[in-house]
Amino acid sequence: MSRNRLWLVRCVLILLAGHAVFVAASSLVELQESGRLQLDSSLAPAEGIVPGQKVRLTLKIATDRWFSGGTRINIPEVSGLIILQTEQFASNASEIRDGQSWVVQRWTLDVFPQRSGDFTIPPMQLQVKINAGDTGDVEGTLLTAAAHFSATVPDELARAEHWVAAPEFEVRQSFDRSLEGLQVGDAFEREIVFEASDVMAMMLPAFSPDKQPGLASYPSPPVLNNSGNRGQAAASRSQRISYIVEAQGQYLLPAQDYFWWDTGSKQLQLIALPATDISVGSGSTTVLKSTTTDLDITPRQLLIFIAGLALLALVLRLAWKFLPRSLLAKFRALLTDRWHQLKALRKPALPEQLNPGSSAGE
Repeated sequence: MSRNRLWLVRCVLILLAGHAVFVAASSLVELQESGRLQLDSSLAPAEGIVPGQKVRLTLKIATDRWFSGGTRINIPEVSGLIILQTEQFASNASEIRDGQSWVVQRWTLDVFPQRSGDFTIPPMQLQVKINAGDTGDVEGTLLTAAAHFSATVPDELARAEHWVAAPEFEVRQSFDRSLEGLQVGDAFEREIVFEASDVMAMMLPAFSPDKQPGLASYPSPPVLNNSGNRGQAAASRSQRISYIVEAQGQYLLPAQDYFWWDTGSKQLQLIALPATDISVGSGSTTVLKSTTTDLDITPRQLLIFIAGLALLALVLRLAWKFLPRSLLAKFRALLTDRWHQLKALRKPALPEQLNPGSSAGE
């Protein structure tokens, strides 16, 4: 082949290559068709999911060019699902594919099923802007593939009304003062904190103190907090309850049990908030309650009452033995006469029926 022909072939190839680049850069669809732009999505975990468990939906955008603008994600609404974009920025990286450098964006969405059943996340729209070289920027919309998964309730959770599905979960309580030697009028504050990972704070259990006569409770609104560190999400729910002692006695802040589905081991755990005994008295830490009588009589009063009965019995016995029988008879007749007078006073001044023999008023 002559040099002129070889030069002509090279020119044609250069023109065709330039045309190919121009065509490939004319739209995002053509960039995808030419294999220079790829969009993938995946779910983790893909199975063994329980309601309330966090599922990560990862969107991966890769190109052999570079991104010249921000990416925006339109999140759809799906019944029974909570889909959240908790991170404002993508995770950027680079890869070598067939000896060529590619730029990669990874977006992660948090998906929480609120019930059992089958779910479908429809195709999502991603607004993307990519620099295509000499032809300038290419901007448009990419569509993800639909994602499907199922959430089921294990047999261990069949009877539970509420649980926390997370790799870590704990609950603790604290008091702002010692509960020893409480007296009427004293006050103390109790704080209860729930903490878990890979959940939202709004999904943590709520706490309501029991009402107890003599121990007034005043709960404050709960404080919810969500945080993230290097892709690890953490949530907490704290609540303070103020108590005021209104009466002496013994009180119990009952224990509370919470169900935790450990998503790491896929086992059910029981987290317990321990019970707290509180004794209120006159500077004493314990109060004994009487179980033999409901009368408010001291031992000294009871002894005086018994001695009085014995003295009265002795006086009556001596009177019967030593006083003359005639004097006792007169005394008895006097008591009988006074008794008849009292009975007469109890009779009404008017007859029960104003007109005896008449049917009026019957």
